[in-house]
Amino acid sequence: MEIKRPEPGRTVTRQVLLFPLFSLFCQAVSEQIRFSIPEEMAKGSLVGNLAKDLGLSVRELSNRKFRVVSADKKQYFSVNGENGNLYVNDRIDREEICGTSQHCVINLETVLEHPLNVFHINVAVQDINDNAPRFLKDNIELEMVESTLPGAHFLLGNAEDPDVGMNSLQSYQLSPNQDFILEVKESQDGNKYADLVLQKPLDRERKRSLHLILTAVDGGEPQRTGTAQIWINVTDANDNPPIFTQELYKVSLRENAPMGSLVLQVKANDNDEGSNAQISYVFSNIPEKARQKFSLDPETGKITVKEPLDLEESRDYHMAVEAKDGGGLVTHCKVEIEVIDENDNAPEMTLTSVSNPIPEDSLPGTVIALINVKDKDSEDNGKVSCHLQDDLPFKIISSSNNYYKIITDSTLDRERTPEYNITITATDKGSPPLSTQKTILLQISDINDNAPIFEKPSYTAYVPENNPSGASIFSVKASDRDLDRNARVTYSILSSNLEKLPLSSYSSINAQTGAIYAQRSFDYEQFREFEMQVKAQDGGSPPLSSNVTVRVFILDRNDNAPRILYPSLGADGFALFEMVPRSAEAGYLVTKVVTVDADSGHNAWLSYHLLQATDPTLFSMGLHTGEVRTARAFADRDAVKHRLVTLVKDNGQPPLSTTVIFNLVFAENFQEALPEMSDQSGDSASQSDLQFYLVLALALISFLFLLTVTLVIVMKLRKSRKPKLLQCFGPDSYSEASHSFPLNYDDGTFPYSYQLCLSSDCKNPNVQIADNIMCSDSSGMLFPGNISSGLHAEKETAGEEAQDPDLGINSLQSYHLSSNSHFSLDVKTGSDGDLHSGENGEVTCSVPSNLPFELKKPLDNYYSLVTDRALNREQVAAYNITVTATDNGTPPLSTATTIQLQILDTNDNTPPFNKTSYNAYITENNPRGASVFSLTAHDYDMEDKRREPSRAVTRQVLLFPFLLSLFCRAVSEQIRYSIPEEMAKGSLVGNLAKDLGLDVRELQQRKLRVSSEKQYFSVNGEHGNLYVNGRIDREEICGETPLCVLTLETVVENPLNVFHVNVAIQDINDNAPRFIKSNVGLEINELALPGTRFPLPRAQDPDTGINSVQNYQLSKNPHFTLAVKESPDGNKYPELVLEKSLDREKQGSHHLILTAVDGGDPVKSGRAQIRVNVTDANDNPPVFTEEIYKVSLRENLPQGSLVLQVKATDKDEGLHAQITYSFSNAKQDARTVFHLNPENGIITNTEYLDFEETNTYMLEVEARDGGGQTAHCKIQIEIFDENDNAPEVTFTSVSSQVPEDSVCGTVIALIKAHDRDTGENGQVTCYILKSLPFIIVSSSRNYYKIVTESSLDRERTPEYNITITATDNGSPPLSTQKTILLQISDINDNAPVFEKPSYTAYVPENNPSGASIFSVKASDRDLDRNARVIYSILSSSIEEVPLSSYISINSQTGAIYAQRSFDYEEFREFEMQVKAQDGGSPPLSSNVTVRVFILDQNDNAPRILYPSLGADGFALFEMVPRSAEAGYLVTKVVAVDADSGHNAWLSYHLLQATEPTLFSMGLHTGEIRTARDYADRDAVKHRLVTLVKDNGQPPLSASVTLNLVFAENFQEARPEMSDQSGDSASQSDLQFYLVLALALISFLFLLTVTLAIVMKLRTSRKPKLLQCFDPEPYSKTGSMFPPNYEDGTLPYSYQLCLSSDARKNDFTFLKSNVQMDGNIMCNDNSGTVFIGNGTRSLHGGTETAGEVHDSESYPHFKDKAHQYGDE
Repeated sequence: MEIKRPEPGRTVTRQVLLFPLFSLFCQAVSEQIRFSIPEEMAKGSLVGNLAKDLGLSVRELSNRKFRVVSADKKQYFSVNGENGNLYVNDRIDREEICGTSQHCVINLETVLEHPLNVFHINVAVQDINDNAPRFLKDNIELEMVESTLPGAHFLLGNAEDPDVGMNSLQSYQLSPNQDFILEVKESQDGNKYADLVLQKPLDRERKRSLHLILTAVDGGEPQRTGTAQIWINVTDANDNPPIFTQELYKVSLRENAPMGSLVLQVKANDNDEGSNAQISYVFSNIPEKARQKFSLDPETGKITVKEPLDLEESRDYHMAVEAKDGGGLVTHCKVEIEVIDENDNAPEMTLTSVSNPIPEDSLPGTVIALINVKDKDSEDNGKVSCHLQDDLPFKIISSSNNYYKIITDSTLDRERTPEYNITITATDKGSPPLSTQKTILLQISDINDNAPIFEKPSYTAYVPENNPSGASIFSVKASDRDLDRNARVTYSILSSNLEKLPLSSYSSINAQTGAIYAQRSFDYEQFREFEMQVKAQDGGSPPLSSNVTVRVFILDRNDNAPRILYPSLGADGFALFEMVPRSAEAGYLVTKVVTVDADSGHNAWLSYHLLQATDPTLFSMGLHTGEVRTARAFADRDAVKHRLVTLVKDNGQPPLSTTVIFNLVFAENFQEALPEMSDQSGDSASQSDLQFYLVLALALISFLFLLTVTLVIVMKLRKSRKPKLLQCFGPDSYSEASHSFPLNYDDGTFPYSYQLCLSSDCKNPNVQIADNIMCSDSSGMLFPGNISSGLHAEKETAGEEAQDPDLGINSLQSYHLSSNSHFSLDVKTGSDGDLHSGENGEVTCSVPSNLPFELKKPLDNYYSLVTDRALNREQVAAYNITVTATDNGTPPLSTATTIQLQILDTNDNTPPFNKTSYNAYITENNPRGASVFSLTAHDYDMEDKRREPSRAVTRQVLLFPFLLSLFCRAVSEQIRYSIPEEMAKGSLVGNLAKDLGLDVRELQQRKLRVSSEKQYFSVNGEHGNLYVNGRIDREEICGETPLCVLTLETVVENPLNVFHVNVAIQDINDNAPRFIKSNVGLEINELALPGTRFPLPRAQDPDTGINSVQNYQLSKNPHFTLAVKESPDGNKYPELVLEKSLDREKQGSHHLILTAVDGGDPVKSGRAQIRVNVTDANDNPPVFTEEIYKVSLRENLPQGSLVLQVKATDKDEGLHAQITYSFSNAKQDARTVFHLNPENGIITNTEYLDFEETNTYMLEVEARDGGGQTAHCKIQIEIFDENDNAPEVTFTSVSSQVPEDSVCGTVIALIKAHDRDTGENGQVTCYILKSLPFIIVSSSRNYYKIVTESSLDRERTPEYNITITATDNGSPPLSTQKTILLQISDINDNAPVFEKPSYTAYVPENNPSGASIFSVKASDRDLDRNARVIYSILSSSIEEVPLSSYISINSQTGAIYAQRSFDYEEFREFEMQVKAQDGGSPPLSSNVTVRVFILDQNDNAPRILYPSLGADGFALFEMVPRSAEAGYLVTKVVAVDADSGHNAWLSYHLLQATEPTLFSMGLHTGEIRTARDYADRDAVKHRLVTLVKDNGQPPLSASVTLNLVFAENFQEARPEMSDQSGDSASQSDLQFYLVLALALISFLFLLTVTLAIVMKLRTSRKPKLLQCFDPEPYSKTGSMFPPNYEDGTLPYSYQLCLSSDARKNDFTFLKSNVQMDGNIMCNDNSGTVFIGNGTRSLHGGTETAGEVHDSESYPHFKDKAHQYGDE
């Protein structure tokens, strides 16, 4: 049905198509309506009444939710929900929506609900002429060569018009002109495009550019047009070569110009334009050396510095520059660069000779070093002056050419400055000046000019008394400012006496360290201070010394215990009885302890303490008075007899003490006290005896324990490398110090003390003392001899002067006298100058007049010694010239020095034979080569002056005047030789020694040598010949310099002389000319005119003069000739001249040979190949192989894939045949999608192609050659569709939640599926994944509905993820998935359910009131309010009491709480009903039974029924017959527990008994029985403590105390029941603690012994305990010098032992198994070896010592003596 309704101004056409549709599952109806409207309708324009066309009632539109849905992003239309009209909602542009498609339709969907209906609407949009034609480029630029032929076509491209039909582009028009016409063409797709055709030739000189207008016209009404501006640029032909502004460029450049600096800029002009006028510059003929230094910018012609220039390498550079335009025409120019010197080389210094070190007493003027200075720069930049930095006692003076000497300027002092960093600065005269510094580290050697100095003027030492013998007590330190041996200080003690004994018997000193050792132990009570003089002496020659006083104070130590004066002790060691009256009151003076202490000071302060008393409350003691007084009055209950133990203690550290025991008796008279003094109770005696034995055992075990610990410590110390304690037990009884010569111990002391004591009962000593001793003085020299012999002083003769023929530092410098105590040496030094001023300082020098010499004074203080007449070496070979310097003072003083002058020989004597004639007789048949006669000729000259001329050698000797200086004796001469280059190695240059006038016999002594940078020459040290040492290449050494000279320095010493030798190197023709490039390529355009010149490379010849390049030659050819030119510096260079025009078509290249010839003999030449390439002119445009290229592509082609390749050819060559490709007329979208390679014409895609966006592309490609000629072609690309778009799924209507009781067929959602692809690729099928209670059915075109297929159950599945899959029919198929989360709403269809059918709860009794005792849980499968469960307890009673008074329940959580505390003993279980109800409507509920059991806890302690307790809380006495046997039932404990089960299980334990071994108790019966028979020693009365304990956790208990009395009847037991003795309890406690202490000490002792044994077994294979008893107590080393026993021990083991008599000391020397050498070698601390003659070996035994010490001073020796005696 078609409906048309006219509206003012435009016509709207409408078509309505009705198609009824019925479905079993869905009540939707689909219909299709079609409208037709023009584009660009105003917003709000009426399209039609959609409700009326669909047959809908206006009243039900709002209820059915009438709406319009569009698949497009923009909502072009809207519907009115009240009247159903369809309106335009947005601007409708047909070109934007449908592009160039002829038919444009917009699809809409109208949706109604209740029931669901979908209507499809098509709106056709009609085109209007609203777009004018438009060119892609408003300005079209074309370049045409003026040589382009008429008829050439140029593609202009086409205009675009978005309209369709007649409204689109129809034709083109061109503005009027005389040169071009327009040709319009139509492509196969109907598009029209225009070509510009050249009608007549162009002339660039007449008109350089043209301007045209191109117009495009469409066919609409009204007609619309579009224009484009065409700009044509006429390019020039290459008919003019470049021309330089100068033929020769010259520039001067300073060396070291910065890299990148501009040298100059060459400039060439070209009358052409464009590329033909673009000139590029290159070096055409340049040496490699210059190419490395300079770079040429090819565009600007600027020559810049590439590397730093160096005048010393090259002074000038020559090069040629070629300028080439874009057409290939070239021209050349020359560039000359002169390098100007700059001061860029710092002076170079070389140390030729250095004296290091020098003594500090060196005289001023002593030569330190000889320095050679050079500077590579020239003129003022190469002139150098030297000076020293800082204020040093040195100066530098010029010696000769480039040589300087450093000499001392003043006296030196090593102690003030031990070394000097002499910095020599060499500075040139350039601007700015450059300098070089060199530092000489000069060491000053030491002389002994400083005596040792102590750190303090005097010393005070404090030594505590009882110091160990041999220990260090103090240390002094002296320092010597000298070095090494001169600073080696030795210490000694000057002889003195102390209390008539030598001081050496009290102290000694370590000669090396200054440590002072005590030779014996000091006693403060014997003497309190003494002083000594310590001498420090250095090791110089002669030695210097100084003394210092050391004052030693002895400090008191607490070494005397207090001594009791009163009370005096009886025979038993205790004080006698003191009697105290019973009536004495408090404060009564009982007695006083009187004590004295031998110490002084704090150590003698005494204090008194009362340690023990029978009754401590009865007595008190004065702390400082020692008075014992009664603290209270005597009472009747007090004991009559008392025993007091008092302690007297001093104030020392640690304190010493003495105890005294008082026996006191309280009585009024002696008769009353006498019985108490004699009566001793038997019971107390037995207790005292027991305690005594316990204390004795404790003391013995403690002693053993301490002894074991001590032995363990000794064993650990023995493992130490240098044990400090008990050294006799050390594993190494000798020192491990290094071997060294000793210091001088001539004062008789040793560095450590030795005490050797022998017992008095040994009558036959077996020790032989060495008869001879080898000792040394302080210098370490050995003096063997008898100990009693003395040293005799050696007598020296004074006044003699030593002579030394050497000079300078090698001459006599100082005198030394051997060490002695009688003589010293006074060395006096003379002076070479006069230090006075005025006339006293004016000096005149003279020589003896009888000698052929005289003195001349060229400078102040300098004299030249010159010859006065001819010399004759044969008459006088040497002169001793005495030069006397005399001043003008009064009286005049003078100094003389002698010069030893050797006369060098000249060949002035012919050698005469001994005879005028000789006769020789030869036997026939003599062997060939045998000697037949001998002739002898003698020459008075020194050596043969003839030279064998192996090759011509020219020698020049330059003699300079001999210069004599009072301060310098160096001689400089210069020798010159001339030799050709390339002489063989070892060739003789000349006799250098002879030319220098040196004696051959002195060469080795004077160390003749040659010094240079490279060792080209060597000198023979025996005869002085100078030889060639290596290959000499003049070109390598001097380059192109005509004059080549090698400079050598010849140095001789003793005295120091430097000779300068110059060797001139002559050139030979050993190098042929050589071209840098053997193949030279030239490019010449075929348009080049005859007469054009092309420079050729110059040949290089390292030779100089006539041996260098002289001429060039060119091979014969019809086109070119050769011209040779000469530069101002004399170099010749060739040029190639074009004689006749070239024709590339006839001959494309030419081959020539260039020859360079030198002038040497024989002549040498070099050749270069020249290849001339003729370049072409641009006279052919490019041509494409096809005019139109067509290609079909599938969309989604990978990026970079080949689309096609366009190809154009050009008949020209070179640059003119190089074709570049470009897009000339292409849309922007095509340019972004495709890429054209400008070199090979390959078109690739840069982006993915999309058929849905564009299915066709039209492109135009331009090909341009190097000369500017162009050609065009068209490309048509068609895109094929692929299945590259997955279906799109849109939800039109979705229900997110449905109730679980929904019926089958309920609509869940309405969806739309769409695919952008076409054909089968766009056909879509939808389905639901998985097995769900839903199905999907097609509603209408592209629309689907999801409905329920079966019933729903929320409790089983509360929600569904419905996945809809839309799949197209493409290959391969693509699919899209969309998921709907569908929630199932709940209804109350489930009652609450408990987790268990019944519950059982166990609650321990005594639970806290209100605490939770149990919890029940019920769950409801419904949701929210339907699943909200409430708990309650149904009413019930327990023993007639409401259940609610016992328990309650939390209605929310189901937790059950106890309302009161339960008691197991009251009731043991109960049960209840719990109800759970949900919150649904109506509510559902369920019940459960909970049974509660009460658990018993251990809350009742056992209760004792028997025995019953008395009023005092203890059980009454039980009587046990004395005759009771073991197992006798004494009594039984009866107890009960109110708890049950394990908590009521009782056990009985006996905790405490007076005699634990006498009784036993049944664990479970509680019966107490005797464990053994009663013995007489057992106590009568016993106290038993028993414990009754239950089995609960934690257990509870009760105890009861039983009192038992052993008696046969009650009368016997009654006294014991009433008497309670406190004394027995206290005695029992004391015995208990004594036994405990005894057990603990015994355990520690056993543990320590065990650990010591284990440690020894783990660490040593041989036990090292008590090693002094080992069978091998001596060293096992071989025969060798012994080590340095500086710790004071001997090389063999010995032990110090004491005899049993405490008043005698002795040493025990253990017997050695090794026979000792006859000579005993021992050494002191410094390593001095003492050798004595011995006749017997040492045997075991004891020797009587000369001195006896108190054994108390050496307790450790005493202990060891007992051990050795036992062994």
